[in-house]
Amino acid sequence: MGAAYNLARWITGNDHDAEDVVQESYLRALKFFGGFRGENSRPWLLTIVRNTCFTWLRQNRFSELTTELDEEIHYMEQTAENPESILLAAAQSEMVRKAIEELPPEFREVIILREMEDLSYKEIAIIASIPVGTVMSRLARARARLQDLLSGPMTSGVSA
Repeated sequence: MGAAYNLARWITGNDHDAEDVVQESYLRALKFFGGFRGENSRPWLLTIVRNTCFTWLRQNRFSELTTELDEEIHYMEQTAENPESILLAAAQSEMVRKAIEELPPEFREVIILREMEDLSYKEIAIIASIPVGTVMSRLARARARLQDLLSGPMTSGVSA
């Protein structure tokens, strides 16, 4: 499932680690399949992936979990397909990717689950084992942090 790898990749920040975490997650899912109650399988599996990621981070990169915790990414639509607009779009995409990677894992996961995997607040709350209000708070704080990162010195190299 692409969503499992996508979530693991963004939380771990590494392709190889994400592959390992997803493989471990699938093994856990098979082991605990008896606990699946026939609900929506996507949040159930993503909960396992999320928990496996954080267990892996605690064991391998504990310092990343103690990052200081801290709203909107505005997507620019390409109006013309010319080399300059393509280059600018690529640069902006790279800046957004780097900004997301700088977020603490708790913020990264809610941004990825909401914006890239299009999950509801309720589904994210189930996956992350947190209240819906915490999901909304983390999303707002993650978006604010992204906005700060994207409007800071990182963007000074690219101008229209």
